[in-house]
Amino acid sequence: MRTQREHRERGDATVEAVLAVPVLLFLIMTVFQFGLWYHASHVARAAAQEGVRAARVEGGDADAGQVRAQRFMHDAAPTLVHGVEVTSSRDANTARVEVHGVVRSLIPGFDLEVDANAQSPVERFRSDTP
Repeated sequence: MRTQREHRERGDATVEAVLAVPVLLFLIMTVFQFGLWYHASHVARAAAQEGVRAARVEGGDADAGQVRAQRFMHDAAPTLVHGVEVTSSRDANTARVEVHGVVRSLIPGFDLEVDANAQSPVERFRSDTP
Protein backbone atom coordinates (compact mmCIF):
# COMPACT_ATOMS: atom_id res chain seq x y z
CA MET A 1 0.00 0.00 0.00
CA ARG A 2 1.38 3.37 -1.06
CA THR A 3 1.49 6.25 1.28
CA GLN A 4 0.43 9.75 0.36
CA ARG A 5 4.05 10.89 0.25
CA GLU A 6 5.19 8.18 -2.22
CA HIS A 7 2.35 9.09 -4.54
CA ARG A 8 3.35 12.79 -4.64
CA GLU A 9 7.04 12.07 -5.42
CA ARG A 10 6.37 9.83 -8.38
CA GLY A 11 8.26 11.15 -11.45
CA ASP A 12 10.65 13.42 -9.57
CA ALA A 13 13.70 11.45 -10.68
CA THR A 14 12.67 11.75 -14.32
CA VAL A 15 12.28 15.51 -14.07
CA GLU A 16 15.65 15.83 -12.34
CA ALA A 17 17.31 13.74 -15.05
CA VAL A 18 15.71 15.81 -17.81
CA LEU A 19 17.09 18.96 -16.24
CA ALA A 20 20.53 17.63 -15.29
CA VAL A 21 21.52 15.66 -18.40
CA PRO A 22 21.68 18.63 -20.84
CA VAL A 23 23.79 20.62 -18.39
CA LEU A 24 26.13 17.68 -17.90
CA LEU A 25 26.44 17.13 -21.67
CA PHE A 26 27.21 20.82 -22.19
CA LEU A 27 29.96 20.69 -19.57
CA ILE A 28 31.48 17.59 -21.19
CA MET A 29 31.38 19.20 -24.64
CA THR A 30 33.04 22.32 -23.22
CA VAL A 31 35.89 20.23 -21.81
CA PHE A 32 36.36 18.53 -25.19
CA GLN A 33 36.23 21.88 -27.00
CA PHE A 34 38.99 23.34 -24.88
CA GLY A 35 41.00 20.14 -25.34
CA LEU A 36 40.74 20.58 -29.12
CA TRP A 37 41.77 24.23 -28.79
CA TYR A 38 44.77 23.28 -26.65
CA HIS A 39 45.90 20.68 -29.19
CA ALA A 40 45.34 23.07 -32.10
CA SER A 41 47.40 25.79 -30.44
CA HIS A 42 50.31 23.35 -30.10
CA VAL A 43 49.99 22.30 -33.74
CA ALA A 44 49.95 25.96 -34.84
CA ARG A 45 53.04 26.70 -32.73
CA ALA A 46 54.84 23.71 -34.25
CA ALA A 47 53.87 24.87 -37.76
CA ALA A 48 55.26 28.34 -37.09
CA GLN A 49 58.51 26.86 -35.78
CA GLU A 50 58.78 24.55 -38.78
CA GLY A 51 58.18 27.48 -41.12
CA VAL A 52 60.76 29.69 -39.48
CA ARG A 53 63.33 26.88 -39.76
CA ALA A 54 62.78 26.84 -43.53
CA ALA A 55 62.91 30.63 -43.81
CA ARG A 56 66.04 31.17 -41.72
CA VAL A 57 68.48 28.87 -43.51
CA GLU A 58 71.10 30.30 -45.81
CA GLY A 59 69.52 30.46 -49.25
CA GLY A 60 66.00 30.27 -47.77
CA ASP A 61 63.35 32.94 -48.08
CA ALA A 62 60.01 34.02 -46.63
CA ASP A 63 58.05 32.06 -49.25
CA ALA A 64 59.76 28.81 -48.24
CA GLY A 65 58.77 29.42 -44.63
CA GLN A 66 55.18 30.14 -45.55
CA VAL A 67 54.86 27.04 -47.72
CA ARG A 68 56.44 24.80 -45.06
CA ALA A 69 54.12 26.11 -42.31
CA GLN A 70 51.02 25.71 -44.51
CA ARG A 71 52.04 22.18 -45.45
CA PHE A 72 52.63 21.31 -41.78
CA MET A 73 49.17 22.60 -40.79
CA HIS A 74 47.57 20.69 -43.65
CA ASP A 75 49.35 17.45 -42.74
CA ALA A 76 49.05 17.67 -38.95
CA ALA A 77 45.55 19.11 -38.56
CA PRO A 78 43.63 18.97 -41.84
CA THR A 79 40.17 19.12 -40.23
CA LEU A 80 40.97 20.53 -36.79
CA VAL A 81 41.80 24.10 -37.83
CA HIS A 82 40.07 25.89 -40.69
CA GLY A 83 40.70 29.27 -42.27
CA VAL A 84 44.44 28.90 -41.75
CA GLU A 85 46.43 32.01 -42.63
CA VAL A 86 50.22 31.95 -42.65
CA THR A 87 52.37 35.04 -43.02
CA SER A 88 56.12 34.94 -43.30
CA SER A 89 58.79 37.60 -43.43
CA ARG A 90 62.56 37.66 -43.60
CA ASP A 91 65.06 40.48 -43.56
CA ALA A 92 68.84 40.46 -43.31
CA ASN A 93 68.80 39.49 -39.63
CA THR A 94 65.49 37.86 -38.70
CA ALA A 95 62.97 35.37 -40.07
CA ARG A 96 59.43 35.37 -38.69
CA VAL A 97 56.37 33.16 -39.35
CA GLU A 98 52.85 33.71 -37.98
CA VAL A 99 50.01 31.17 -38.11
CA HIS A 100 46.36 32.00 -37.48
CA GLY A 101 43.24 29.84 -37.71
CA VAL A 102 39.90 28.89 -36.14
CA VAL A 103 39.37 25.60 -34.32
CA ARG A 104 36.46 23.41 -35.41
CA SER A 105 33.60 23.87 -33.01
CA LEU A 106 31.74 21.14 -31.13
CA ILE A 107 29.45 23.77 -29.62
CA PRO A 108 27.60 25.82 -32.25
CA GLY A 109 28.59 29.48 -32.20
CA PHE A 110 31.59 28.88 -29.93
CA ASP A 111 34.57 29.60 -32.20
CA LEU A 112 38.04 29.67 -30.67
CA GLU A 113 40.99 31.10 -32.56
CA VAL A 114 44.60 29.99 -32.46
CA ASP A 115 47.55 32.27 -33.08
CA ALA A 116 51.19 31.29 -33.06
CA ASN A 117 54.40 32.90 -34.16
CA ALA A 118 58.07 32.00 -34.28
CA GLN A 119 61.09 34.16 -34.86
CA SER A 120 64.72 33.25 -35.40
CA PRO A 121 67.95 34.87 -36.54
CA VAL A 122 68.92 34.27 -40.15
CA GLU A 123 71.86 31.95 -40.80
CA ARG A 124 74.81 33.62 -42.48
CA PHE A 125 78.21 32.41 -43.48
CA ARG A 126 81.05 34.35 -41.88
CA SER A 127 84.59 33.66 -42.93
CA ASP A 128 87.33 33.36 -40.33
CA THR A 129 89.75 35.46 -42.37
CA PRO A 130 89.95 39.14 -41.46
